[in-house]
Amino acid sequence: MSLFKKFFSSINPTSEEGNDTENSKYSIQHDAPIEEKFIYNFNKNGGKFLYCETESELKDHFEHILEENDWYEGEALCYETDLKSLLDENKISYVHTKNPSFLLANCENLIADEGSILFSSKQIKQHKPNELPTNIVIIATTSQIIETKSDGLSVIKKKYIKDYPTNITTIKYFKKAVDEDFTQYGSSAKNLYLLLLEDL
Repeated sequence: MSLFKKFFSSINPTSEEGNDTENSKYSIQHDAPIEEKFIYNFNKNGGKFLYCETESELKDHFEHILEENDWYEGEALCYETDLKSLLDENKISYVHTKNPSFLLANCENLIADEGSILFSSKQIKQHKPNELPTNIVIIATTSQIIETKSDGLSVIKKKYIKDYPTNITTIKYFKKAVDEDFTQYGSSAKNLYLLLLEDL
């Protein structure tokens, strides 16, 4: 069993209740592995997390998401060629889509210290987060988890020596704040599923 799966199984993503110590951002140890930090912060932000050990398991989870949301034979926004076969297999249209039910995309990195997803124009073209569909399905790998946004920018700089991407942005809020929260000002909450494939 991978280290990632061991600590994933020890985290309860549904535990929203509890005392202030449990819900504090300090309730996870500072020296915890970055994977554990990411999962904790991502779930705290309201993201829906599905761990996949194999490609087959990833496809099964994707089909369950389609069924749960009644997206079968619907439309999706997708700019990445390597993901389009997944849509073809499930009869999801992605050509000339005007009213997509969801966005299917990869990402640049997963940011552990804030539980956010880092995108660039490679995945979302020039769209701002509030211009993207409310529903988003992200496919990423465990090796894409990094500590901070500045680490993410360093990775992008090394990855794209030529054809450097533009529109580098993060999506952090996956549920609407119950109380008014100034940190969410100007951002729109997304219903985001993360299919995380083990590759370490």
